Amino acid sequence: MNDRTIPTISEFGAELRSQGFKVFEIKAGENVVRTYNRKDFYKICLVTGRSLVQYADRGIEIDAKTLFFGNPHIPYSWEIISEEYTGYTCLFSESFLKVNGRSESLQESPLFKIGGTPIFTLTEEQRNFIASIFRKMIAEDATGYLFKHDLMRNYINLLIHEALKIQPAENFFKHKNAAERTASMFFDLLERQFPIESIDQPMEFKTAQEFANRLSVHVNHLNRSVKEVTGKPTSAHIAERIIMEAKALLIHTDWTIAEIGYALGFEYPAYFNNYFKRLTGTVPSSVRLQAV
Repeated sequence: MNDRTIPTISEFGAELRSQGFKVFEIKAGENVVRTYNRKDFYKICLVTGRSLVQYADRGIEIDAKTLFFGNPHIPYSWEIISEEYTGYTCLFSESFLKVNGRSESLQESPLFKIGGTPIFTLTEEQRNFIASIFRKMIAEDATGYLFKHDLMRNYINLLIHEALKIQPAENFFKHKNAAERTASMFFDLLERQFPIESIDQPMEFKTAQEFANRLSVHVNHLNRSVKEVTGKPTSAHIAERIIMEAKALLIHTDWTIAEIGYALGFEYPAYFNNYFKRLTGTVPSSVRLQAV
């Protein structure tokens, strides 16, 4: 049996995961891809340039100085349109920011929740002040100061409070085809749960109802939308993706079958075995034996 295989990530992603935080500048003409596990990290981004943002079931065209707050639990994408594009980005996990566990969940913040507005158009004065905070963060991150992470948390909270004082952007547009957008949100959230990289971080959403709750839509609407767009029910897509990941883990890791079942959201090994056999006609151990 091979040693346990963990999917490779970039050096940037490894550093981000180890400390739970990273801040960097976006320079004009820069063509650097920073790979990281987006399902684990919140994002605060200050940009100057033209772009198109798709956030949940809404979109916005940006052609100004903009502050954006990204939630890893809400589907979003960012398409850069202009050639001149600059700014700053801060990535952090909720556990990094909530070190004492006493503050409210970021998912309840108006900046990060699915019904909130995460985009702010800035004046030149606002942009310069917020940029100065990012520059201080970058400078401090390069030091060996013993309490610099405490300082970073203060800076992140300062960015959040500065945004809360600003009027959010109002030029969001709704997507014309609601079914397509809802289906897209579902598939984005489904894929963000994979690959499973640790037994300590099991799959969070496993039923259509759980996905609907996270996306703040009624489960009937989710099911209708996915069926209309793909011709298959939501549960079928979830099951296919779970089985695909289960086979990958059985072949490429040395995790026990019980550990794999738990990582995929099954409380007991028997539940996982029965689920796998019902959908594939065979048991998980057979797939593992074939791979040896």
